[in-house]
Amino acid sequence: MTTYETILQKLPLQQDLIENKCVWEVLSSQSDTEDLEYRLQHDECELFKQNIFPSSSDRTMDLGLAEDHFSRPVGSFVASDIEQLKLAIEECKRLILELPEHSERQKDTVVKLIHLRLKLQELKDPEEDEPNLRVLLEHRFSKEKSKSVKQTCDKCSTIIWGLIQTWYTCTGCYYRCHSKCMNLITKPCVRSKVSHQSEYELSICPEIGLDRQDYRCAECRTPVSLRGVPSEARQCDYTGQYYCSACHWNDTAIIPARVIHNWEFEPRKVCRSSMRYLALMMSRPVLKLKEINPLLFNFVEELVEIRKLRQDILLMKPYFITCKEAMEARLLLQLHDRQHFVENDDMYSLQDLIDISSGRLSCSLTEIHTTFAKHIKLDCERCQAKGFVCELCKEGDILFPFDSHTSVCHDCSAVFHRDCYYDNSTTCPRCARMTERKQDELSDEKEA
Repeated sequence: MTTYETILQKLPLQQDLIENKCVWEVLSSQSDTEDLEYRLQHDECELFKQNIFPSSSDRTMDLGLAEDHFSRPVGSFVASDIEQLKLAIEECKRLILELPEHSERQKDTVVKLIHLRLKLQELKDPEEDEPNLRVLLEHRFSKEKSKSVKQTCDKCSTIIWGLIQTWYTCTGCYYRCHSKCMNLITKPCVRSKVSHQSEYELSICPEIGLDRQDYRCAECRTPVSLRGVPSEARQCDYTGQYYCSACHWNDTAIIPARVIHNWEFEPRKVCRSSMRYLALMMSRPVLKLKEINPLLFNFVEELVEIRKLRQDILLMKPYFITCKEAMEARLLLQLHDRQHFVENDDMYSLQDLIDISSGRLSCSLTEIHTTFAKHIKLDCERCQAKGFVCELCKEGDILFPFDSHTSVCHDCSAVFHRDCYYDNSTTCPRCARMTERKQDELSDEKEA
């Protein structure tokens, strides 16, 4: 919706007058949209006269656009309070109906009417009476302070004029709306869905057809059709359902199902609720790739590299937990934005997969891995003392479970050279000692 159409909606004129071409022409004749918005928001009459009205003195005198005189030949009229503004608006509307169509005087009067209507709305704005926090349908709406940032109301799809209108933003799902639209909201907060149902739709665009939707919007139940009558049916690539233009703004987002099954990251068109849901779920580790699509590791080399780095970090974690210097340096907090990396090696978030595809995650995780290994193997004597010596060959340097050339016993976690471990057909020496020790303890108990 254009700025001019938005302005037209603010004018409570008769329908026949709104449809009159002169109203549209006076607005469309303004070539600079941003300049017009600036003047409308800043209630400066002199700026209006200098930039909108020509310098013709007869037009100014005839219409009385000098702020202290409005369409009255005798006396003056100062629109300084609400009652005077209402009288001025009614006088202006009457004058527009009486003036010849398409005349310059009528166009100037329309612009003046816009100015008066915005001034009246500014004086009647109940901002001081509005609460700072409102709770509705699990939304937690917070009153916004910004006056300069231009936003769009998610309910009525019109521009929020921050300078003269009160508006709210949900702190959970970032739903924005006018104060006047609050009581008309029917969509619950998406964050509640994220809290109760943290999982993705893993089928690619699961369409059910408009007939199964009874040719209605899947969210607000407005009648829709592919022909655009009465409203255009727009498909959401995430849910596969069809929505009206008020619930689907042609926003785009990366679809998790397409990433997991096809390794495809092209943004697709989604409805507003799906866009918010995907944005809130972006950093949540809810994707277990080895169960959903284990074959993906055979075709994406970067995934194999990231999995190995994560496995190494999990092997380093016990060293840091028992190391005073590591705890003081807070080394594990280098992964604070990906906390699941120090908890498991098989859960991924959609943001992880996006960063793997772009190469950003590989670079950052390799750097962190190098820092962790340097602390354990070079910087900290306590961590070095927890290393292993290969008991099969009894040669070489101190070994650590995250070294690339080592193998770890699954039963006792002893570390050996990889070649020694696989070439030796006997059992693990450490496991053999532990078994022998247990047998000796049992024998001692029987003798006692």
